[in-house]
Amino acid sequence: MSDLVKEFDDYRSRMNKRILDDNNKIIKRIFNLDTNAYMAGALDVKTKELLGLVASAVLRCDDCIKYHLETCHEIGLSREEVMESMGIATLVGGTIVIPHLRRAYEFWDALEANSKNSD
Repeated sequence: MSDLVKEFDDYRSRMNKRILDDNNKIIKRIFNLDTNAYMAGALDVKTKELLGLVASAVLRCDDCIKYHLETCHEIGLSREEVMESMGIATLVGGTIVIPHLRRAYEFWDALEANSKNSD
């Protein structure tokens, strides 16, 4: 597994556990709401993940972008679908999104490299 992906996954898992172990009812409800919001409904899971990815890019949250990129990769979205969505995010968010776009490409490349190494 790419160090970039592994570091992100390990940190996210460790800190989510730390946060949830604190037993804060409000935080637990927010985490639960986030999980449930991305389940299939009137919109399918792939569409919701792309919406989350675009919103994350426009809001310039690298952790959120990585999370959505990883989920998009896991559920089978193509590079073309994901990067077209990132193009929309860059259009909407403006040139200030470009540094996040660079990191998104880097992370997606790492996800694809992991897939090739596990085959």
